[in-house]
Amino acid sequence: MNKSVIKVGIIGAGFAARFHVDALKRVFSTSIEVIGAYARNSDKLLQFTEPRQIHAFQDVHALIDACDVLHVCTPPVTHEPLVIAILQKHKHAIVEKPFTGYFGDGGADFNGDTFPRQTGLEHTLESIRRMLDAERSSQGRIMYAENWVYAPAIQKARETLEKSGGQILWIHGEQSHSGSHSLAYGEWRLSGGGSMIGKGSHPTAAAIYLKHAEGRNRTGQPIRPKSISARTHAITRMDNYDNKGHLQTHYKDIEDLAMVHIVFEDGTVANLFASELVLGGVKNQLEINANNHRTVCNLGPNNAMQAYTPDEKYFKDLYVVEKTETKQGWSSISPDEGWFNGYQHEMDAFYRSVAFGEPIESNSSLAADVIATIYAGYVSAEQKGTEVAITTI
Repeated sequence: MNKSVIKVGIIGAGFAARFHVDALKRVFSTSIEVIGAYARNSDKLLQFTEPRQIHAFQDVHALIDACDVLHVCTPPVTHEPLVIAILQKHKHAIVEKPFTGYFGDGGADFNGDTFPRQTGLEHTLESIRRMLDAERSSQGRIMYAENWVYAPAIQKARETLEKSGGQILWIHGEQSHSGSHSLAYGEWRLSGGGSMIGKGSHPTAAAIYLKHAEGRNRTGQPIRPKSISARTHAITRMDNYDNKGHLQTHYKDIEDLAMVHIVFEDGTVANLFASELVLGGVKNQLEINANNHRTVCNLGPNNAMQAYTPDEKYFKDLYVVEKTETKQGWSSISPDEGWFNGYQHEMDAFYRSVAFGEPIESNSSLAADVIATIYAGYVSAEQKGTEVAITTI
């Protein structure tokens, strides 16, 4: 894009919109201007725009018309129509995870516990096809906002893999914490699932990304996921769950624990975990076991900085780390949590792609593979772990 300043719009005014704008402040490879934002809730929109001195648009299509790049920071149920609207106007779409999904039939009696998972998979694959078709017809591109791909540890793992010529044999990964505070997250019709998609999308994306990278390095073609076996559980919704008040328990019809086993086209595997059942902060880890090396990526917690206090009152005004329940005792403080998680690297890379045509590492192909894998996983979980083929698009 031959422009001196790239015009940016934010769709949404919640948590994702805030950290996108914060990350944009660290984009230095090109000149950008956040010219406005849109959200359906006008009060939340003004709470977001006024402190940041950006224009509050009352119509999303007017915002799309005014911008070169749009950040889709809305609930996943809205992603497909927004991304397609952006691409139809030949603009670039940076879309948060999950890329798309199945959010029910629109009926008031829809229940995420009971609908046929094959129906969810089929609807999701159709949604993916529509979004990829829109991209193929557009001068704009989809950029999948999967920060794990751009986390420094994951990017160093990719470099290690490529320069060593290694073959990944198996991957172990996890994202877990004590649960989302978002009430929308607890309903399938809004979130498209529970832990497998809400948390598991991160290690799943990183594992698939590294196998894509390995394949391109070794043969020129990405190695894609082939099949999945999965189990899911709703532990905090059980009648015998003894609630001590430390874990989130507002979930209506989603799982709070997921385990998946992915087999790739070359026969290698990944074992991944996701849950809302882990105290003590977020656990973001990926271990890559190759035929000539091993790497362990500790996005969080890590020991870059550790601190101790005998009473958490001393740390009252200190941000320690995401999702920790107490600041008393030893803490693994993240000195720059956004940096370790790849948020600023992600945005800078996206805008290098927009400005200079650099390849998009977290692209629509990766997004499609991740979501197709996860929804095949839901079919497997419904069948108590039966191996299910993954449809790659």
